[in-house]
Amino acid sequence: MNDRSISLLENYDIEVLRTWKGRGAILCETRQGVLILKEYAGHREKAAFQNALLTMVKERGFENVESILKNKEQELLTQDQDGTLYILKTYFEGRECNVKDMEECRQAVRVLAQFHNVSYADSSLLSGVGEPRYAYMEFEKHNKELRRVRKYLKDRGQKTDFEICLIKNYDYFFNLALQLAEELRFYQKEEEKRFICHGDYQYHNIIVAGDQMNLINFEKCVSESPVRDLYLFMRKLLEKSGWVESIGFELVDTYEKVRPMEKEEYRQLYYRLAYPEKFWKIVNFYYNSGKAWIPGKNLEKLNKVTEQEKDKQKFLEKFKSRYGIS
Repeated sequence: MNDRSISLLENYDIEVLRTWKGRGAILCETRQGVLILKEYAGHREKAAFQNALLTMVKERGFENVESILKNKEQELLTQDQDGTLYILKTYFEGRECNVKDMEECRQAVRVLAQFHNVSYADSSLLSGVGEPRYAYMEFEKHNKELRRVRKYLKDRGQKTDFEICLIKNYDYFFNLALQLAEELRFYQKEEEKRFICHGDYQYHNIIVAGDQMNLINFEKCVSESPVRDLYLFMRKLLEKSGWVESIGFELVDTYEKVRPMEKEEYRQLYYRLAYPEKFWKIVNFYYNSGKAWIPGKNLEKLNKVTEQEKDKQKFLEKFKSRYGIS
């Protein structure tokens, strides 16, 4: 971002005291506190939906979220002379959630449950978001991509060490992905009460300031089961720990104490955890990047996924037993 971007602040009814550059953003100190100006890559409709969500949860008593500031024209987005859109939001000074601190992770899950307790959506909010999204739809989209890459690999001539390792493990993870998508499609039912999820509930979007945790970056908010957010946070920790069951169960139980889960939600969480998303991510990154040189880190990630699979399946079996999933 450049000085021309800073000039966009003149479109807002604020008194700027000083500015400095952050990661892909402009931070500015104002009479209203510290604000952050960022490029906005989504649709205008999504910005309106995001703002409606943030306003709604604050009205319901959940204050630990950012706010979007409107410009002098009372619009949520400001466009520069090149047509690039920008968004101005409140900024929390603090640090990212420490995933190595289990107490902090428990607190992050409690805050998530508190957010979900007020993020159930009314008809006025849902009118602009269309049909709800379900996990099996996401699985089926991933599976189409996996099928395409599988054919590409089989037709490819001389293969790298990474591609040889990928082919060796492909059928196992691909067949597992197909099976899980089909099973969840059978079990998935339309929820009577619809929620709005954060959509990207990961440590870098949870800002710790003193004894408070604040949630930022709601650009991916979506109408879906709240299980989506819990899964996103859990998966990272479980992968880093090698699927240690005590970590997974502790996070679920911590969440459940604040927002009791229905049996169907435990089932959805099981299927999300069971789906080989990490494998899909590796495949997707490989297929959409240059094939002339494949980073050695890709092979390391692939090996880690295959090495952890046995521990992951053990965890999933205990998860099914603990939460009564048939």
